[in-house]
Amino acid sequence: MFAPLSRPGSVRRTAGGQPRRLTAVVAATACGLLASAAAVPATFAGIPVPRPGQRYGPAGPVPPATVRAITTGGMAGWQVAVLALGAALVAAPAAVLADRALAARRAMPALPQ
Repeated sequence: MFAPLSRPGSVRRTAGGQPRRLTAVVAATACGLLASAAAVPATFAGIPVPRPGQRYGPAGPVPPATVRAITTGGMAGWQVAVLALGAALVAAPAAVLADRALAARRAMPALPQ
């Protein structure tokens, strides 16, 4: 499967690539800042170090911890299997249609100028 190469003057060039690239850079930077902002509280969480002359440990009595065990809930195995089957039945035709649309788009001849 080979795509024919077009002549340099036969393809229209648009300036659409630059805004997309700028948007991608801004989005990646925003995601990085958001991830680091989410990690900051975990970084500063810790045991306070006492000053000289202070005791190490909590300031007052500690209440007993309450533990609740969750014994029910979740999803049955057959439900997981049905969900995976449904996702496969939706994703396979979508992938085929997307591949055909991409192949048809690549096969279009260049418009004369």
